[in-house]
Amino acid sequence: MSAFLKAATVLQTLALFFQASTAGLLLSSSRGYAMHDYGSKVMYAAAMLYVLAAVLAWRPGGGSARPVLYSVGFLLLASVQVALGVAHVAWLHVPLGVVMFALSALDLVRSLSPRVLLRPATRA
Repeated sequence: MSAFLKAATVLQTLALFFQASTAGLLLSSSRGYAMHDYGSKVMYAAAMLYVLAAVLAWRPGGGSARPVLYSVGFLLLASVQVALGVAHVAWLHVPLGVVMFALSALDLVRSLSPRVLLRPATRA
């Protein structure tokens, strides 16, 4: 996996964590709304960057197409998340944010963990 793809995954996960933090600020601070709004733009840009990094790792580098599928799916989730936030549909917006953070964190762990190559079992 390319360093650019790993960096994009880290950025996306951090942006989602920031969004979770600023969601809490919405309840307790007058600046919470502005921070959550700016964070949503950063999160969406990070999701687009993830797609770009996945495509660049796949096509020229000959890597797996799986990160492209993950990143496009994640960009679709981010689009739904933004639409739900703009429409103030909190009962779906909040749980989807939790799911997105969990998926991004799992993808981050997968991308940063060393690959273990298993040899096929030999028959005796």
